[in-house]
Amino acid sequence: MAPVQTTYGSASAGDPYIPTGGNGGYVAEHYDLNLSYRVATNRLNATAIITARALIPLDRFSLDFAGLSMEKVTVNGERPTKVTHSARKLVISVATRVEAGAVFEVTVRYRGAPHPVRSAWGDVGWEELDDGVLVSGQPCGAASWFPCNDHPSNKATYRIEIACESGYTVVSNGVLSARSSRSGRTSWTFDVREPMATYLATVLIGRYRRRDLAAAPVAHSLFFPAQLATRVGTDFARLTEMIAFFADRFGPYPFASYSVVVTDDELEIPLEAHGLAVFGSNHVDGEHGSDRLIAHELAHQWYGNSLTVARWQDIWLQEGFACYAEWLWEEQRGGRTADSLAVLHRGKVAALPHDIVVGDPGPHAMFDDRVYKRGALALHAIRKSLGDEAFFAALRAYTAARRHGQVSTEDFVEFFSEHTGSRAIGGFVARWVQQSALPSL
Repeated sequence: MAPVQTTYGSASAGDPYIPTGGNGGYVAEHYDLNLSYRVATNRLNATAIITARALIPLDRFSLDFAGLSMEKVTVNGERPTKVTHSARKLVISVATRVEAGAVFEVTVRYRGAPHPVRSAWGDVGWEELDDGVLVSGQPCGAASWFPCNDHPSNKATYRIEIACESGYTVVSNGVLSARSSRSGRTSWTFDVREPMATYLATVLIGRYRRRDLAAAPVAHSLFFPAQLATRVGTDFARLTEMIAFFADRFGPYPFASYSVVVTDDELEIPLEAHGLAVFGSNHVDGEHGSDRLIAHELAHQWYGNSLTVARWQDIWLQEGFACYAEWLWEEQRGGRTADSLAVLHRGKVAALPHDIVVGDPGPHAMFDDRVYKRGALALHAIRKSLGDEAFFAALRAYTAARRHGQVSTEDFVEFFSEHTGSRAIGGFVARWVQQSALPSL
C-alpha cells in the first residue's frame, strides 16, 4: 500500500537545537507587520499579514506565536475551520486546501502585553527597558511579538510599521520609508528589501538623539540618549573607518545602511540585528573601551545577517568570523597582530576543557566562547596557509556568492576549496571545528 500523503505541515523545522521552533510545509516570503504600541502600559495591538508559499498540499499548518492573544485569523480572506493556540504555536486548519507551490496569505490580528519567551539561553524576544523597548530575538524570540516561521533557514522580506507615543524614537530594520504624526502619536514605517531571518528582526524604542556620521561607504547613524552624547561620539568615532576596512576585506557592505543604538539601560552583551547593532550604556566609556565589541557586531552584517546559517549547529560560521574580525581590526589599528592574538587565544582555549565540538556544540554550548575562538583560529590557520591575497580574495568571493543567502560548514569548505584550489581547507576545518582535541597553530 502506498504511504498516505500528509497535508499537515510539520510542527517544527526539525532543528534539534530548537526542537519546537520553526514550521514545515511552507516558506514565508514576506511579513507585513502593523504594530500599535503604548510604551507607558506595554500594550500592543497588531496585525500581521504573512505571504507564504506551500511546499506540499496544506490542509493545516502552524506559526510560532507566544505570549499574545490571537483575535482573528484569515487565510486568503477565508476564516479557518479551526484555530488552536498553544503556548508557542498557532495551528490553523484551512477551509480550502492550499495546493503545493501556491502562494497564500495569512492575516493574524492580535494584542496583549508582549514579553520575552523562556528558552535554554534565558529570556529572549520583546523586552521592556526602563523607558522604552528592545527586541533581542536570537535564537527563538521572534514569536514574542509576531506570528512567524521562526527559524534561520526561512528568510523573508518585511514591512514593519510601528506607532507609539510621539516623545519616542523608533528604530527598526531596513529603510525608514515613512513617518507621520497625529494626536500625540507617531507612526514609523520600515522596509526590509533583502531576505532577513526572523531572529534578526527588531524594534527599538527610546528617547534617542540621532547623529548621522557619513554617507560612504554606506550611510551610517548613531541613536543614543542625550546624556551619553560625548561618550558615544568618542567611542564610535572610528566607525566610518571600520566599515571601510571591513568592506575592503569582506566585500561591499551588504545592506542599504547601518545604525547603532545605545540604550540608556545596561545590557549584558551587545546585540546584532539586520542592518544595525545595539549596545548598552555600560558599553560606552568615552575611551574606546568597546572597540572589539563594535568590530564584532559590525562584522555580523556580513557573517550572520547577509550570510545566515541554515541550522544553528553551524553557528561558528557567524561567531568565528565576527571574532576574527576583532583580531583583524586590532591588527589594522596597529595593535597586536592577528597572529599574536591567535597564539594568545589558543593558549586560553587550551586551558579550558576540550569537551565540545564547535562545529556541532549542542544547544547549551552554541554561545560558548570556545565556539567563537576556535572558529576564529580555524580562519587564521586557513589564512596562514593561503596567504593574505588569496585568503581575502576568497572571503570577498564567498560573501558575494552567498549574499543574502544560507551557509553551512560543508558549503564553506566546498566553496573555499574550489575557489582557492587548496586541498587543505577541509583538513583545517576538521581539526579546528569538527573535533574536540585542540590542534597546534
